[in-house]
Amino acid sequence: MEKRTNEEWIADLRAGEDRQAQALEDLRAIILRGLPYAFTGRLDPNSPESEALAEEVVQETLMRVLEYLDTFEGRSQFTTWAHKIAVRAALTELRRRRWREVPLPEMEMDEDADTSYRELPDSQAGPEEQVDQNDMMKRINRIIMEELTEKQRKALMAVAMQGFPLEEAAQRMGTNRNALYKMMHDARLRMKKRLEKEGLTPQEVLSVFEQVGK
Repeated sequence: MEKRTNEEWIADLRAGEDRQAQALEDLRAIILRGLPYAFTGRLDPNSPESEALAEEVVQETLMRVLEYLDTFEGRSQFTTWAHKIAVRAALTELRRRRWREVPLPEMEMDEDADTSYRELPDSQAGPEEQVDQNDMMKRINRIIMEELTEKQRKALMAVAMQGFPLEEAAQRMGTNRNALYKMMHDARLRMKKRLEKEGLTPQEVLSVFEQVGK
């Protein structure tokens, strides 16, 4: 494989079809050699899944390298810069795959038109604290059901309460990251206004649950 300086990498990747194709093939081989380090502790580098994931990440990395070529400032080796892009792409894909089989949570109304909820399993809280916590959860769930649309509820449950990555939740809901972010923003504003109307502040709500998980 031909060794290149930073300037030569840039020139070859900007060149005509043959030079660019060869540079991409060389960069592909370099990235593939380094990717197992990104999977350490997360995926067996010798597994079929790892091989398939590596190919997917390499293709994504090469596209990003070409897209962001003008942003390379030459402060490091070009291949080091490309490796950093590959590692970020690998970690993003690993997180996405971890959530792929997890269904988006739902929040529904029960037969008595009261909000269904899950009681908080706080074994360290006293009886009175548990009652306060569960009463507050009922109240918050009721507000969520009354104030938010079905999509806003699903977004809030998935991202804010269950920790779904924004990209994965957006894909599941048939939208994009920016639209989902705006949906979440609007939902939070509506919740804040309703809490204030009910005489509650976010701090007061959180204080009820501050012992949970301790």
